[in-house]
Amino acid sequence: MNSFIPVFAQTSPGTEPGGFMLLFPMYFIIFLVFYIFLIRPQKKKQKEHQEMMSRLTKNDAVVTSGGVHGIVAAVKDKTVVLKVDDNVKIEFDRNSIVTVIKSRSEK
Repeated sequence: MNSFIPVFAQTSPGTEPGGFMLLFPMYFIIFLVFYIFLIRPQKKKQKEHQEMMSRLTKNDAVVTSGGVHGIVAAVKDKTVVLKVDDNVKIEFDRNSIVTVIKSRSEK
């Protein structure tokens, strides 16, 4: 019983001619989804934070990233001095300010 079974060589996806061109649109769509849902909102949030930092003025009520609530006593180039209680002032890095609760212009 001598039987003959033909075996054919097969190529893996992406190795045949034009395989990359078939995968390219899929990679482009994945990148587009990442851009729309991750990169773009992060850039927008970062831009809003930078604008908030540039508008920071004396007597603004703010919250730091550590949860400290205070009123801006002085604004320096890279730091902000917060008044957290009577006769208690703490100097923080400007980037540690997370939100402005009440600005002087809103009063």
